[in-house]
Amino acid sequence: MKDTLWKENHFQDNIPDADSIQVDDIQTRAEKLRQQANAAVGAKKYAQACELYTQAIELSPCAILYANRALARTKMEEYGYAYMDACKSIELDCHYPKGYYRRAVANFALGKYKAALEDFKKECERRIREQAFAKAIDSDAVKPVSLFETIDYESIIVEDSYQGPTWEQEDISESFCYELIEYLRNQGKLHKKYLIKLLVYAKRYLDQLDNIVSYQVKESGITVCGDTHGQYYDLLNIFQLNGYPSRDNPYLFNGDFVDRGSFSVEVIITLLTFVCYDPLCMLLNRGNHESKNMNKIYGFEGEVKTKYNETIYSLFAELFESLPLGHLLIGNEKGNRKQVLVIHGGLFSRDGVLLEDLQHLDRHREPDQGLMAELLWSDPQKEMGWGVSKRGIGVSFGPDVTCRFLDANQIALLVRSHEMKEQGYEVEADNRLITVFSAPNYCDQMGNLGAYIRFSSTLEPQFYTFAQVPHPNVPPMAYASNGLGSMGLV
Repeated sequence: MKDTLWKENHFQDNIPDADSIQVDDIQTRAEKLRQQANAAVGAKKYAQACELYTQAIELSPCAILYANRALARTKMEEYGYAYMDACKSIELDCHYPKGYYRRAVANFALGKYKAALEDFKKECERRIREQAFAKAIDSDAVKPVSLFETIDYESIIVEDSYQGPTWEQEDISESFCYELIEYLRNQGKLHKKYLIKLLVYAKRYLDQLDNIVSYQVKESGITVCGDTHGQYYDLLNIFQLNGYPSRDNPYLFNGDFVDRGSFSVEVIITLLTFVCYDPLCMLLNRGNHESKNMNKIYGFEGEVKTKYNETIYSLFAELFESLPLGHLLIGNEKGNRKQVLVIHGGLFSRDGVLLEDLQHLDRHREPDQGLMAELLWSDPQKEMGWGVSKRGIGVSFGPDVTCRFLDANQIALLVRSHEMKEQGYEVEADNRLITVFSAPNYCDQMGNLGAYIRFSSTLEPQFYTFAQVPHPNVPPMAYASNGLGSMGLV
């Protein structure tokens, strides 16, 4: 009798009530959303995955969902948001290892190696043991003597087997430029003697420039291009569509020449060759990827070391610090001094910044803090005011911030790059801000168009778009670090 009563009571205690059924239903829906989101990540539909993870989190927040959304945001390069998701994952479950891993990956992608080390010790310690990497993260390290002061390219012997273009005179000839383009197009490799000479000549010129270079636009106008990211054959397509660089057909390339695409060496060599041939036909701005931290992760360092050697990479890294931070285009219209500012990333976390302030920055360093970091890393947002950067560096700035900065500096228009756009460009902030991106089908997978802007002498913009062209069978990121490899989804 006693046993029967216990069984009846036990059975009654375990009858699910309405509330528990509802909880089970919520968890079931959240689990289905998680599985759908995981599938979206597998299909590289990262924005869709983020939306699905968000819906699941709203139903049933847990460490796994936040960690998985952090992964999707990492794939979208929204490292600031990924970091916050990883922190929330750890807050919900301090024993969940992937929360720490995701946070480490976000910090690692941002070049915050010491912070990443706490969560990602094994991977970071391996990198810290590499001498170059240790120097890159040690902000207190003494700056070494410039390689440009000791390098002797004249003593380098050019082997008889070398079939590429030669540069024996003082100046680069026009024929050398075109011979080099065709040689690189056919996957030839410029001899290291001529490459080092090119870097020496380019740095000597770039070091003379201001942080923000004033450029009077001639009657023929100027073409402004955005990120090219090592997509050499698309760069050549721009020249095919718009004409090769010359004094009557000048170009301004707005940073991020390297990384991602696996022909970054060819891109930067071609651009620097035109700089040395005629500085008035090729203007260059620094991007956030012209830095040691980004090059180590996203491929340029590995590509240079594969195609050449560590010394030549060190020369590139030092040269990148000599690149100007922006160009101020000045229109050629009587009675109307119209100006357009071209910088890579965006604006600043406070009002009141003047061009004069930017001229006083020390640009010969890594862009990891202060106004220089914001200039190279920031992005516009639709909302007014300022917001948290999705990248974890710089700031998000609204159209009101844009207009106040431009008005304070008597500038009509801000042109920036730094973000992939489906049509290759986007106009916002009451037509006072343009984003231009010149790497079509970014990383061979995004399906976007590339674009460039033709500015007339009166600084009226015209937009031109183009699709990707074929390239040799070397995939993007072929030389990239494996430090951003991810643990599987849960």
